[in-house]
Amino acid sequence: MSVTKEFKEFAMRGNVIDMAVGFIIGGAFGKIVSSLVSDVIMPPLGVLTGSMDFSERFITLGKVRFDTLAEAKAANAATLNYGMFLNNVINFLIVAFAIFLVVKAINLARKKEAAKPAEPPAPSTQEKLLMEIRDALKKSP
Repeated sequence: MSVTKEFKEFAMRGNVIDMAVGFIIGGAFGKIVSSLVSDVIMPPLGVLTGSMDFSERFITLGKVRFDTLAEAKAANAATLNYGMFLNNVINFLIVAFAIFLVVKAINLARKKEAAKPAEPPAPSTQEKLLMEIRDALKKSP
């Protein structure tokens, strides 16, 4: 079997196509969640917290002290950047909560859709014929 034919069979399997679609939708969903966090959740949160930013919190791992993280990096000093870590943890929690809210809304919409009663099936030909006979018998004297 040639390599190109083998690759074509591999690429056209259902699992590979499903995975590719999943990546594409996942990327789009990631953009939606990022926009939800940065454009909808963060502005009010910034107002509530006074735009708290921990990124400048650090500990110098040496004898020389620096006023800002930029100065420490410019001097090539070893630093423990716990503020950046705190910012990343907070961002993760906000994104995780946003994803939770989106998934919860999707599940709620699915439940509402599933709860709709199904329409009764149309009567079969035999049932229609029996109804016609019944209606004809009702009309006869």
